[in-house]
Amino acid sequence: MAGLYIPVLLHFVAVVVLASALLGLSWWVGVKRPTREKLSPYECGIPPVGNARERFSVSFYLVGMLFILFDVEAVFLYPWAVVFKSLKWFGFVEMFLYIAILLAGYIYIWKKGALEWTR
Repeated sequence: MAGLYIPVLLHFVAVVVLASALLGLSWWVGVKRPTREKLSPYECGIPPVGNARERFSVSFYLVGMLFILFDVEAVFLYPWAVVFKSLKWFGFVEMFLYIAILLAGYIYIWKKGALEWTR
């Protein structure tokens, strides 16, 4: 039984050796002349301004979490769309209720002002 895993082990060893060799070769051959510009963080061509450890507003994180929440919920529409014809009216009603609950949640957070950047 262990003989079946020998090709996988050989492949894993070959990958580790090759990756280590390529990383070591690039480190050994590469030119090392650190300058202030090379060591500064890259900001899409714009010179960095301020401290990188600046605090963000809670609204930033709240909108991010809400986006992930509603994005994950929208993913459940794809499997439903694939089997829509086989579910008939039952699947349609269930998905209608699902979307209604999502819409109610969206309206609730909208009315609460969770999506407002300025308060």
